[in-house]
Parts: sequence; C-alpha cells; structure tokens
Amino acid sequence: MNDRGGGESPAKSRFQAEKRGESGAVSILAVLDPKVFKAYDVRGIYQAELDEEGAYAIGRAYVEQFEPRRIAVGHDMRLSSPAMAEALTNGAADAGSDVLQLGLVGTEMVYFAVGDLELDGGVAVTASHNPKEYTGMKIVRRGALPVGGESGLLEIRERALKLSGRSQAAARGRIEPHDVWPAYLERVLSFVELEAIKPLRVVIDAANGMAGAMLPPVLERLPIDAVRCYFEPDGTFPNHEPNPLLPENREFIVAKTLEEHADFGVAFDGDADRCFFVDDAGEFVPGDFVTALLAASVLEKEPGAKIIYDLRASWAVPETVEHAGGVPLVNRVGHAFIKHRMREEGAAFGGEVSGHYYFRGFSQADSGVVPFLLMLELVSKQGRRLSDILAAYRGRYFLTGELNTPVDDVAGKLRELQERFGDEGEVSHLDGVSIDAGDWHMNVRPSNTEPLLRLNLEARTPELMERKRDEVLAAIRS
Repeated sequence: MNDRGGGESPAKSRFQAEKRGESGAVSILAVLDPKVFKAYDVRGIYQAELDEEGAYAIGRAYVEQFEPRRIAVGHDMRLSSPAMAEALTNGAADAGSDVLQLGLVGTEMVYFAVGDLELDGGVAVTASHNPKEYTGMKIVRRGALPVGGESGLLEIRERALKLSGRSQAAARGRIEPHDVWPAYLERVLSFVELEAIKPLRVVIDAANGMAGAMLPPVLERLPIDAVRCYFEPDGTFPNHEPNPLLPENREFIVAKTLEEHADFGVAFDGDADRCFFVDDAGEFVPGDFVTALLAASVLEKEPGAKIIYDLRASWAVPETVEHAGGVPLVNRVGHAFIKHRMREEGAAFGGEVSGHYYFRGFSQADSGVVPFLLMLELVSKQGRRLSDILAAYRGRYFLTGELNTPVDDVAGKLRELQERFGDEGEVSHLDGVSIDAGDWHMNVRPSNTEPLLRLNLEARTPELMERKRDEVLAAIRS
C-alpha cells in the first residue's frame, strides 16, 4: 500500500479504493482527515490530510446528500487542484450527477455559473489564501448558497467517511466542459459605467493567484493604466503568500503603489474572491471603510436599497448608508449568514470587514473583481484622490482592527467580559458579545477553528479607542 498520509494516525479516516490497471486490481490508500471539514469550507494539507481519493469521496457524498442533477466544478492554480478537481468530478458523476467542468477559474466564477445557469450546485477546488501545501473546496447548492457546518457540510463529512472505495450508480452522470468566461465577463462589467472610468494608474498585485488569469480580459475593456504584478498563476506562490490580510503580504503593494505614484493599489487573495485596497498615500483601507464606499456607490444607482454589514464594522458603514438614503442591516459574521440574509431581505449589497463583498446582481455571492471595478468608477466620478475621499472617515472613526488572543475558556471569558463592561452600554449576543456604549463599541467573538477571541473596537476619539482597547485586552488576557 502507498501510505501517502505519512503513517497511520487515529485522527485520519482512510478507506480502500480499487483502481484497475493492466496488472489487475491495485489497492490504494485514500486520506480523508475529518478535521478538513471547517465551518464554511473544506481545507487541509494536500496528501497529509486530504488527497484525490478523499476528494472523490467528498464529490460522491455531496451528490448523495443533496441529489443535484447538474453541478459545476472549477479549480484554482494550485499544483494539486487539477487532479483534485478531476477526482471530485468523478465522484459526483459516479453518484449520478451531470458535471460541467469549468477548468481554471476563480471561485466567484463557480458561484456565477451556478446562479446564471440555474444549476443545482457547484464546487470550487481551492484553498483560497492558505499556503501552497494546502488544498480545499468551497461547496454551494442551488442559487450559489454555501454549504457549511450548519447547512450540510457535516452530513457530507459523515457520508464521505463511510464510503469504501469507488463504485458507480445505476446511471453515471455526464461530464462535459463549459466555457463560463464570456458570460462572466459581461456580468462583472455590467456593474459599472465603463465610459465613466478615467485613465487612472492602478497597481494590481495578483499574488500569482487566480486574479492573474481573471483580470486580463477585464482590463482589456478598461482605459486604465494597470501596473500588473505577479500575474502569472503559480501555485508555489514564489513571491509571497496570497493573503493580503497579513501585513507582511501587503508590504509589496504599499511600496509599489507609492513607487508608481498610482491612484491606488489593489491586492487579491489566492482564489480572487476578495480584494484589498491601498490608497495613493500607501495607506491600507480597512474593509469596513471599503464597505461604506461601495455601499454609497450601490445606493447612487439604487436609492433606498437595503445594505447588509457585519457586526464588527465601523459606524462608518451604517452612517454612510443612512446618509445615502439606504437601509443598513447588521448581521452576524460569515458568508453563509450574509448570503442567507441578503436573499431574505432582497438586499442589493453586503460587505464584511474581512474583504468579502456580496452583490444581488451576482447571485448574492461574493466577488473580488466587482469591488475593484466599483472602486475605479467611484474614484473616477469623484475626481479626487482616494486618500482625500477617505480623510472624512479616518478623521471621524478610530478602529483597532481585529485583535486576536488565545484563551483557555472561551465561554467563561465572554461571560467575564459582559460582567465587566456590560453596564457601560447596550449588550447584544448576535455573534459573541457586542457592547455599544454610544461613544465606543466593541465586539468580541470566538474563532470558528481555534481557541481564540477576536476583538474589534471603535471609538469617537483616538484617545478613547486606545484606552478602551487596552482595558478590554487586559481583561481578555488576565
């Protein structure tokens, strides 16, 4: 047997799958560690925690759980992704579903295909912003609704772990290629007035991820002067990891934006469903400020629309939405919850501090390319530098950003924080503990995957922000 998992481990569930070659039946070992099933997706180290036979099992279990007739499967540029996508496709087809193979595409293109073609579901084989040794999957149902821990992913896990090799349903599904690019391109460009976009100079860091494949046909339709950096899709990520939320991965885009005297810079994560902005002065733009700006752009085109934002966000979001005549609706963190609320409310736009931006006109799904286009349009129409546009926010809203602290007793610490600070303002338990004291507010919520508490705090003055930040952190870390 070929033990690709590096030795037997009680944490792993392995099953025998038969492959028949010229010499007869060959028994191979599949790796499917239960811990790769996360709150919102599947993610683990390739071959050590999840391999092709594990992907086959997940594809088969997905179809057996939801019984979709037609799904789409696409994959990112990671070295393992083509083989993982092929295995998953075969698992889905063996279980009886027809599969449209999208090939090398960004995650949002899978979402778009599922919604636009009215498919029953889809899977993007990607590990998003994780390091190069990871593999993973983002799974959706009809309408591009995500499959997470509370919406079927645990059931898929149980089915996949019980499978004992490959077999075929009575009627194997058809597998056929599908070119989603032309329709996708027209859809994302429909969000902006192309004639309004000026020849701005913009630095783009694709981080050797999917943005390098997705953006060129978009850029061909734009009048901008794009400084393209690391556009060659390369799953080894030779320049830096594709996670712009980490400051060390933003050093390049900041320096390059200043060096090129650009109007702004934009950095994409690995599967390009998130983008992050740097203004002309080289300052990183927090996700809540981006949400506020994009909300104002959406409301200009659709007055009175509902806008969803996550409870970690700055007051800048609801106050901007109200000023622009929209209806701000606060929501718990997480794309599954945001997407469900968008459908429930008929909201036009939703934004999260983490850089996920959702659009009703894009199957209520998140996109990295649409926010980039909207920012081009916004800066062009305002005729001002992005740093000047943001000055009103930076001079009024003072944020800590997200501060993470490991704790031994998450539930106990949350109770302690409420007892310590609850008398200072209104308490909410929508997600963790939130306290709104009028001149400052905070949210402390547990991580979905680690024994961590995540603090986001804001105040009306920098001095108050720093004082309350230090008080709350001291309480968390005591």
